[in-house]
Amino acid sequence: MALSRAQKQEILGGYGDTLADAQHAFVIGFKGITVTQATELRSRIRAKGGKYLVVKNTLARRAVEGKPLEQVRDHFTGPTAVAYGADPVSLAKVLTDFVKESPVIEFKAGLVEGRPVAANQVSEIAQMPSREQLIAKLVYLLQSPIVRFVRVLAAAGPQRLAIVIDQVAKNKG
Repeated sequence: MALSRAQKQEILGGYGDTLADAQHAFVIGFKGITVTQATELRSRIRAKGGKYLVVKNTLARRAVEGKPLEQVRDHFTGPTAVAYGADPVSLAKVLTDFVKESPVIEFKAGLVEGRPVAANQVSEIAQMPSREQLIAKLVYLLQSPIVRFVRVLAAAGPQRLAIVIDQVAKNKG
């Protein structure tokens, strides 16, 4: 069924509002995927805060002109879908886990932090720690010296602390 010009403009506008400005996206081929598998993939991506969109290639190529996703526009061939979201690591994990279970989708390319990523690098991205894990590690590393200092203060007592500070001042001066 051919689309009218108005329908194409509506689709193009929808792509422009959502897909074109994505900083983190993975272009995938889905030849041979069943409706059940597509629904399962879509729900897993949504659970991680992402979106899954089956695209019309010519309209998608037009929508990404001048946008970050333009760098991978050559991969909009054949049955194509785009998974995009705020966290590229969790999105890559969902996609690679799905590929292990049902190898009906293939990675064509990706975009992480506005930079193009080759299809074979998606599994490497999936092995990285998530944003939440990285923040937790950073907080721990920032908090650790302070906690150790407080423990030393509590164990040493105020008089010993004064002696240590006096010795440090004499050594520095």
